[in-house]
Amino acid sequence: MFARRDVLKGIAGAPLASFPLAAVLADPGLARAAAAGLHEYTINTPQGRRVSGALAMPVGVPAPTVVLIHEWWGLNDQIKAVTAEFGKQGYLAIAVDLMAGSVATTPDEARALSRAVDPTAATDTLAGWIEWLRVHDASNRKIGTVGWCFGGGWSLNASIATPVEATVVYYGRVNRTAEDLKELKGPVLGHFATRDRFIDTAMVSAWETEMDTAGKTCTTHWYEADHGFANPTSARYDEADARLSWERTLAFFSRHL
Repeated sequence: MFARRDVLKGIAGAPLASFPLAAVLADPGLARAAAAGLHEYTINTPQGRRVSGALAMPVGVPAPTVVLIHEWWGLNDQIKAVTAEFGKQGYLAIAVDLMAGSVATTPDEARALSRAVDPTAATDTLAGWIEWLRVHDASNRKIGTVGWCFGGGWSLNASIATPVEATVVYYGRVNRTAEDLKELKGPVLGHFATRDRFIDTAMVSAWETEMDTAGKTCTTHWYEADHGFANPTSARYDEADARLSWERTLAFFSRHL
């Protein structure tokens, strides 16, 4: 996709902003450089816990606002790089951390980290950031959430617990009831993969039925791909579908935020 020598040349000579998002995410050096441009913040949650996140500031304010929720790997440079890209696109964006600073490097570590996440604490963390952003001077008071895999499910969970204007789910668990989904304020956009053995058609179809019962709006896109298709560091990465889903996500947020 991108020759290593070209990437190294870019790090040495070209500005980071000149690289497309896929190139940044695929290269640890570029992702680390993008992550370094974010601002670290710590806040108190509604339950009085101290939590940290990485914020991207847009050039123009007040700006539409996005909360990003990481995969089961934790808040790594890749998710921070996506946050930086949202900043470039004109959004006030925060990458939240649901794993208290821990970052996994193997699937076994990631599995252990995700299983150790306390749902009550995670909900409290997300509510804290959404409430903080609602009154941020740089925010236009319209907020969206977006997450991938583990974070995809939590994007939906956050929007149920603390209603926002728009929600994006990348192949995350959506097995919530109509009674739960009634709490949603804005529409939901879902990106799902036909070869995903975890978030499969049965789960998504049941969710669509529950959304309809709740009287809520969702738009579902299916891709001829596998779980994790939007992650350039994954062997299951699908460049065309990653690009298309990103374009759809930006269009969705532009329309609703």
